[in-house]
Amino acid sequence: MELPASAQRFKNAATEAGLEIDIMEMPDSTRTAEEAAAACKCEVGQIVKSLVFTGHDSGDIYMLLVSGSNRVNQKGIAAEIGEALDRPEADFVRTHTSYAIGGIPPLGHATPIKTWLDKDLLQYKTVFAAAGTPRCIFSVDPQKLATAANATITTVT
Repeated sequence: MELPASAQRFKNAATEAGLEIDIMEMPDSTRTAEEAAAACKCEVGQIVKSLVFTGHDSGDIYMLLVSGSNRVNQKGIAAEIGEALDRPEADFVRTHTSYAIGGIPPLGHATPIKTWLDKDLLQYKTVFAAAGTPRCIFSVDPQKLATAANATITTVT
């Protein structure tokens, strides 16, 4: 099966980061954590949400890899990062990640992004994340994902 171009671009980046993955293209959208969990037949908590923020003062880009069942405590994360966080517009996200919202993978972005991984993902043997399109996903050991993404493990709730 030939992957969509953005999924293949991600697969190449994952391989370069030391992750050997298989990308699955689903027949329906996996844009939301709930849709992805239904498609993967897993718990919503096993879905990795790739959320992009910008530093309010610095404009730096940050990515939070969050368990699908969690909501981010922006003030708590901001305290850890050292500045308030803003949610950027979709065009900004696409420009800096090179992926559309709903398909943003956890690594392999156009711009290097400082990344934090939700420690709640580590309770699972396998998690599922977007692989470059709103219908492409991959499974991975969350600890291996944290290593490949050079992510800081933290509490996001």
